[in-house]
Amino acid sequence: MKTVLFIAAALGCVPCLAKEQGADERLRAIYTEEWKWRLEQFPGLEGVEKPVADRLPKVDAATQETRLRYWQDVLHKLDDVPRAQLSPEEQINYDVYRPEIENFVADQKFRDYEMPANSDSAFWTDLGYTARRPFKTLTDYKKWIAQMRDIPRYFREQIANMRAGLARGFTPPRLTLQGREKSIETIAGGKPEDNLLYTPFREPMVGVQPADQDKLKSEVAKVIREIVQPAYADLLKFFRDEYVPHTRTTLAAEALTDGKTYYHQKIREFTTLDLPPDEIHQIGLSEVAKLHQQMVDAMRESGFKGEFPAFTQFLRDDPQFYAKTPQELLNRAAWIAKVFDGKSSQYFGYLPRMRFAIKPVPADLAPFYTSGRGGPGIYLLNTYDLPHRPLYNLPALTLHESAPGHAFQIAIALEHKNQPEFRRFDYISAYGEGWALYCEKLGQEMGMYETPYERFGMLGYQIWRAARLVVDTGVHSKSWTREQALKYMHNYTALPEHEIETEVDRYIAWPGQALSYYMGELAMVRAREKAEKTFGAKFNIRAFHDAVLELGSVPLPVVTARVDRFISEDGKGPYPDME
Repeated sequence: MKTVLFIAAALGCVPCLAKEQGADERLRAIYTEEWKWRLEQFPGLEGVEKPVADRLPKVDAATQETRLRYWQDVLHKLDDVPRAQLSPEEQINYDVYRPEIENFVADQKFRDYEMPANSDSAFWTDLGYTARRPFKTLTDYKKWIAQMRDIPRYFREQIANMRAGLARGFTPPRLTLQGREKSIETIAGGKPEDNLLYTPFREPMVGVQPADQDKLKSEVAKVIREIVQPAYADLLKFFRDEYVPHTRTTLAAEALTDGKTYYHQKIREFTTLDLPPDEIHQIGLSEVAKLHQQMVDAMRESGFKGEFPAFTQFLRDDPQFYAKTPQELLNRAAWIAKVFDGKSSQYFGYLPRMRFAIKPVPADLAPFYTSGRGGPGIYLLNTYDLPHRPLYNLPALTLHESAPGHAFQIAIALEHKNQPEFRRFDYISAYGEGWALYCEKLGQEMGMYETPYERFGMLGYQIWRAARLVVDTGVHSKSWTREQALKYMHNYTALPEHEIETEVDRYIAWPGQALSYYMGELAMVRAREKAEKTFGAKFNIRAFHDAVLELGSVPLPVVTARVDRFISEDGKGPYPDME
């Protein structure tokens, strides 16, 4: 430090340096303290990187009010940090951190916690993710049992919140919740050893001596039978008899109290952009028209002689496009993932160390779950209802959910230990989903689509996300009915009917989230086009990807700014020795 100050003094800029250091230290103190507090508030937030948590978060109204006041105080502290005086690295941290805290404050003010379940996911299904994560030590197994003992208290608090939301009409639309109680039913009954939450004890128990295994298995079976299943049974009764029958019959987010403001905030939260619904709707219409023509071209390339509706019907009906068994679908996905592995070093300099497993979506979730979902260490593939899981969509789905999509991008973010922890463990939908959708498009460049049908599948997935811009804004700000949304998806995508229904219900129940995918991809594609136009034949795709991925999950304006810096630095990425 003395050497740095000496050099700075020689250059006549000691006050500048001191001012920058002061601003940096203040910002670091704010986000370091808040992150430590956040981990106490939300045990298990760090996921697979840390041991299993021994408890669930408190979610009662008093705790929620405390969180609101805490995050409001953090915002006041950030107001006193002069961004212009921050170092370049801390300016990025500021630009990631401040919008995150603003979203937390907004969510608390709107009392989003009073609607902790929708057609896609819920607080009780989230427990299944912990049950499926890799357990590595005896402590993990013991803490999982302790966490399950905490379920009754946690469910009571969530039910109280849902009752408060019910009283003010703040609920998911009723039609999107039909049949969703099945994910509660499967855990509320049956043998404990067959229970989803028993999963870690059915698999080889890593780090546990054989003498301890039987004791733990006996204990967890008793906890599931005497503590967990009664709590799920109480939740099931509440959900079926009290909650669903009294949820709202309207669809639009704008139909809620202060709904226009609420939906606009959800757009900001999920896209990281401040755009009105009408503008997003028009972007969607334009992109759908462009992609539809590309799909028609792919249809012609396949040799099909009929019109577009007949082609999509052919794809939905012909058995050649569907796996005969769940294992066949899983095997094909694994093959696609390994094909990418062979190409990865051509397109990426930095490759993550973390591997991922490919597993079927659990039976309790599968009927209402999306076609796949990926994250650190896992790619869940939905093997339910195989006649509606076309193989020509599988390459795009696999690139999105596994590598180089979610199971790749999130792993890289976790490995960047030089960044603040709030960035390593953060997930911003516009970035994460935008990146994963960009990876689907990248698959064409990498030669991952071997037939016109697979290329059509990729374009079908692109238009599916573009159509979301139309449907989400149509439902939540233009008074569209569910039937209008279903018809639009049917007319412009080749998705199977079952998937169209589950997807539309998801958009209705989760305002704004569906916008993040295509808006995120657009930002990344436009940034790449700018870099390619600047460098021409000298454009380095590996350096570009490394520059985008080393950020972790960030708002889209931060991506744009990073690519501008990439251009100003002559197209050099963060790992020159890997380029």
